[in-house]
Amino acid sequence: MTALLDEHPHLGVECVLRELHIPSSTYYRWRRVATEPCERRRRDVELTDRIKEIHADSGGIYGSPRVHAVLRREGVAVGRKRVERLMREADIAGVSPRRKGFTRRDPQATLAPDLVRRNFTASAPNRLWVTDLTMITTGEGPLWLSAIRDAFSRRVVAWETSARADADLVLTTLEYALASREVEPGKLIHHADHGCQYTSIKLTTRLLRVGIEASMGSVGDSYDNALAENLWMLVKTEGLRGRTFATRAEANLALFEYIDGFYNSRRIQERLGWLSPIEFEEKYYADRAAAEPVNLKPRQPTLTR
Repeated sequence: MTALLDEHPHLGVECVLRELHIPSSTYYRWRRVATEPCERRRRDVELTDRIKEIHADSGGIYGSPRVHAVLRREGVAVGRKRVERLMREADIAGVSPRRKGFTRRDPQATLAPDLVRRNFTASAPNRLWVTDLTMITTGEGPLWLSAIRDAFSRRVVAWETSARADADLVLTTLEYALASREVEPGKLIHHADHGCQYTSIKLTTRLLRVGIEASMGSVGDSYDNALAENLWMLVKTEGLRGRTFATRAEANLALFEYIDGFYNSRRIQERLGWLSPIEFEEKYYADRAAAEPVNLKPRQPTLTR
């Protein structure tokens, strides 16, 4: 139709439509569709731009589930499959963690019982802490990372690094955790693996003095400390992936940027209702405060004559 009118510009549109038995409304609707992108396609372009921003803001970490969750938090009504399709078309992908851990057992150490039994849940903050060590390679030699994670909110409540994986490192991490959290004696479990650092007299004595129960999983089974192992997956695949560090200071900075700058405050998690660990804890305390009864001043009796 368009080619015919281009070749014979002297012919009027209405005459040609009449000869071809095409309603004028059909022709003009076709012209509008042909010259303008459809609304869904235009919306896909807008969504893809926002998806790219969210993905970049996460440091390239977020896959479709978390990108979709961020969009929903922003009030964007979009299906998860649509987000998956747009990310696939834009060649955008998240990061898949891999597990790896380090610690050695002291065969002569007295081991604590397993009080957790792979149930890494808690009803409130500071009821179950899990902890572990991992190694990061640098040009100056190994950098050992110790961290404590709260099972309730998945928050990293304390972390510390050292050139040596000794009892002082895990004890310092514990001291940082105790200084930043309100721990009630007799209500907190400290769960670790069988590493000699966690069976040391220094650590076990400190736990006993502050009223924290020590717990350990079985020998050689990473699933018995899975929540701590999971943290190393996240740190190494999201925070440190593909990076090399000339010095321990460079690695320390990268850990600070990931753990304090992103993971605790901004990394949303499905198990937390698509909130970050800090947001989840803040919601818990806000809900608890709202549920507490208000102490009203008792009304004075009215005196009658």
